[in-house]
Amino acid sequence: MTDYGHDLLFGAFVTPTAQPVRHAVDVAVAADRAGLDLVTFQDHPYQPRFHDTWTLLSYVAARTERIRLSGNVLNLPLRQPAVLARSAASLDLLSGGRFELGIGAGGFWDAIAAMGGRRLSPGQAVQALDEAIQVIREVWAADKPGGIRVDGEYYQVRGAKRGPAPAHDVKIWVGAYKPRMLRLTGRVADGWLPTLQYLEGGTSDLTTMNAQIDEAAAAAGRDPGAVRRLLNIGGQFAATGRSFLNGPPEQWAEDLAGVALEHGVSAFILAGDDPAVIELFANEVAPATRELVAEERAR
Repeated sequence: MTDYGHDLLFGAFVTPTAQPVRHAVDVAVAADRAGLDLVTFQDHPYQPRFHDTWTLLSYVAARTERIRLSGNVLNLPLRQPAVLARSAASLDLLSGGRFELGIGAGGFWDAIAAMGGRRLSPGQAVQALDEAIQVIREVWAADKPGGIRVDGEYYQVRGAKRGPAPAHDVKIWVGAYKPRMLRLTGRVADGWLPTLQYLEGGTSDLTTMNAQIDEAAAAAGRDPGAVRRLLNIGGQFAATGRSFLNGPPEQWAEDLAGVALEHGVSAFILAGDDPAVIELFANEVAPATRELVAEERAR
C-alpha cells in the first residue's frame, strides 16, 4: 500500500463544448457552488467544437468564487511556454491564487501540425516538455536576478525579463503514461494527472506507474511524496452496486478510498457535464471518501 498523505481533492472534468455557448461555464459554476475543490477542462485547440480552453479558464475564473482551475491538460505544442507562464501567473493573480497548471507533451499530431504546430516524436515531445517546464519556472522566479536563459533544443529564451510571480505556488501537473514521461514527472513535476480509462490494466497499472515516478524522484534527490497523484475518473451512479464506480454513492466512496490508500491518489476528477451528477459527487461521495480515508489514516 502507498499513501503519500496528501489532503484529498475532488473535482470536475468538464467538456469545453462551444454549443450551447455557456454550458461549460454553467457546469463550472455548479461545481463551485457544490463545493468541489477543482474544475478542469481538456485542451484541444484544433477542435472547432470546443471553446479555446485558455479563454474559457479565464472566463470561468471571473464567474466563480472559490474553486481552483486547471487545464486537463494544456496542449504544450500549441502554447508557447514563456507566454503560457505569464498567462498562468496573470490568471493566478486575477483569481486570487486559484490556478494550477496541468500540462501535457501533446498528442493528435496531425491536428497539431495542421494548426501550424511542430510535429514531434515521443522522445522529442518529452524533451520539449522538460525544457518548457524549465522556462515556465524561470518566468515565475520574479525575484531571481538577471534575465531568463534557457538554451534548449526546442525552446530557447535568451534574456527575457522575469515575472510576474503567481499569487501562490502554482503546481505543475503532468499528464503522463509512458516510462519516459513518468520519469520526467518524478524528476520535475508537482503532480501526475492520468485518466483511468486510458490505463489498460485499470487501477492495477497505478502500482507500476507510481513506482516509476517514485524511482525517478528519488534518483533526482526528491521526496516521491512531493508528487501529488491525481486521477480523472468516470462511472455510473446506480441504486445497487454493479462494479467499480458503478453503484450508489457509498460504494463510490469505498472504491475511491481504496484507490487513495492503496495507490496514493489524492485527487479524483470526475468527467461529466451534468450538474446534478456533480452535486451528488460533491455532496455525498467526497465527504464519505474523506471520512473513510481519515479513519484508516488514524489507525
